[in-house]
Order: sequence, then structure tokens, then C-alpha cells
Amino acid sequence: MTKLGDRITIGELSERSGVATSALRYYESEGLIFATRTTGNQRRFHRSQLRRVAFIRSAQRVGLSIDEIRDALATLPENRTPNKADWARLSRGWQDRLDQRIAEIQRLKTKLTGCIGCGCLSLRTCSLSNPDDVVASRGPGAYYLHPH
Repeated sequence: MTKLGDRITIGELSERSGVATSALRYYESEGLIFATRTTGNQRRFHRSQLRRVAFIRSAQRVGLSIDEIRDALATLPENRTPNKADWARLSRGWQDRLDQRIAEIQRLKTKLTGCIGCGCLSLRTCSLSNPDDVVASRGPGAYYLHPH
């Protein structure tokens, strides 16, 4: 890959970040990343936007909503690559969310392993069974696996 300049096109940002241009346009419309426009109305992103895109993708993997990501990014400098202190402050806010996700994945692993391992082929004794849809009153989703 060639070395990037201080201002990059949406195609260069897409190529270097691995994020589709359509997603980058969406991020821009949501105020997550910023571009200037050339006289020909083409987007030019400051190279520091690569770090913001990486942050967005990581935050999405943790399960943060677009609103939560926007709030977090609002605390970062727009045209400077965030430094170690910036990232440390933001990542501390993710610890509870990560712990919740880990616990959820562990519950899922335990429940699915028990279900798959029993070999009963019957829903009468399955711990994941929901006869007569009694859990529907709690709302949508797989409540036994993902309690809300």
C-alpha cells in the first residue's frame, strides 16, 4: 500500500479501514466521522479518521449503539489521532459492557452444550424449552439465553 497523505479520499479510507464506502457515508451522516469537501464536492477525510473508524468498529463489536458511540467520540478530538490517555479513558467505560457480554456468552455456551450433549431429542425436558410461549410476556428474544 502507498503511504497516505494528510487528506484521503473515501476510497482510500475504505481500503485502509476495511469498511465499505456506504458504511463510511453512514458514519459521516451520523456525525461519527468528518470530511471536508473539495471544490468538486468530493469528500476528503483527515487521516486521523482512520482511528475513529477503528474505534467505531470496536465499539460495535462490544455492543455499543450508534448513540453511545457518538457520545464517546464527542469526547475525542476531531482532527487529532486520539492518544493513549484518550483510549484508556474510553475503554474503562467499556469494562462493564464487556463483562456482561462475556457472561452472556458463557451462559450461551453452558446452555447449548447441555442441550446438544443430552441427546434427548425432546423438548419436554429441555432447559431452553418455552412451552405455550410463557416467556413471551417478557418481550422479544431468546430470554433463557439472553436475559434482558
